[in-house]
Amino acid sequence: MTPPNWLSNGLTPEGSWVHGVDPRARVLAAVGAAVVFACLQQTAALIGALGGMVVLGLSARIRPGAVLVRLLPFNILAAILAILLPLSTTGDAVYQWGPFVWTRPGLELAGQIALKGNAILLGLLVLVGTMELAALGHALDHLGVPTKLAQLLLFTVRYLEVLGQEYERLRASMKIRGFQPRLNGHTLRTYGALVGILLIRAWDRSERVLAAMQCRGFTGKFWLLEHFRYRWTDALFGAGWLTGLAALICWELWG
Repeated sequence: MTPPNWLSNGLTPEGSWVHGVDPRARVLAAVGAAVVFACLQQTAALIGALGGMVVLGLSARIRPGAVLVRLLPFNILAAILAILLPLSTTGDAVYQWGPFVWTRPGLELAGQIALKGNAILLGLLVLVGTMELAALGHALDHLGVPTKLAQLLLFTVRYLEVLGQEYERLRASMKIRGFQPRLNGHTLRTYGALVGILLIRAWDRSERVLAAMQCRGFTGKFWLLEHFRYRWTDALFGAGWLTGLAALICWELWG
């Protein structure tokens, strides 16, 4: 049995159903879910939202390891908030250690933030994170996002990795020359020079990329050979998504 052919983002295999949904519908669904999840206050509704996103990810055959790696930075922040928020929130005390008092409302607030953040990020990963950059830019353009803003987003995502590689090369050259960071003026000047060189090389690369694109006839707009078309499956996905969000809102209001 051959292993699944994972896409470049490493999240889902090529045969996942999520790739058959119109990118415009996926972007709208992700934005709508983020707005609804951010407005939820009931813990039960938030657990239902997170559980729904987990089920969505499993149905799309999303790779758990890649998702956990992407969610780890936010959950580290959520753990820090779980320690600090109860100290600054008034209410019933849950635990006291000397002058430090952890309160129940603070813990509940930290839990809500963790549930909301994980649900929103998981929805974005499943719906938008599994999308090719060109398709995302084209979908944003179709949805009325200014063309320059969509192109800026695409180029930023595309060249962040390139700048990261350039930074690693500069760091390696500094280590080869025996640089050891310390808390002194020489270290600060060295890091300042590193940032300056990185900015200069990024500017120079952007000029070369622009010249290459203009040589290929670029006039400020990306053209695609195949345009998006709504199908009955996209309408079915949208109806199901709206039904799920409406159920969460009803759960929040009358649950």
